[in-house]
Amino acid sequence: MTADSLAPVLAWLDGGPEPERSVLRAAVKESLAALAAAVPGRSVEVRVPPWGAVQCVEGPRHTRGTPPNVVETDPRTWLALATGRMSWSDALAQRKVWASGPRAGEVAAHLPLL
Repeated sequence: MTADSLAPVLAWLDGGPEPERSVLRAAVKESLAALAAAVPGRSVEVRVPPWGAVQCVEGPRHTRGTPPNVVETDPRTWLALATGRMSWSDALAQRKVWASGPRAGEVAAHLPLL
C-alpha cells in the first residue's frame, strides 16, 4: 500500500472514521502478503477473516487439515499489530488475537510490518 492509501486505515486505528470496506480488504491482504514475503515458510498460518490467510515461518509444514500453529484475529487488530499501533502482548492479554501451537508466537518477532 502507498502512504496515501494507508492514511485512512491509520486514521481509523487512531480513532477516526472507518474506511471503506475495499480499503480495509486491500490493507489486510497487502499486509498479510508483506508478512509472508518477510517471513517465508509454511509452519504458521495467520488468518484474518474474512479477507485473508497466509502461511509463514520456516519449519515443518502441514499438508492436511488444521495446521498445528495458527494465529487468528479480526481485521482491526491485525492492522493495529501490522502498523505498530498495538503490541502482540497487549493483543493476547485483551484476547484480540488467538495463537495456537508452539510456534504461533514467532509471528510477533516480525511485527510491526511498517
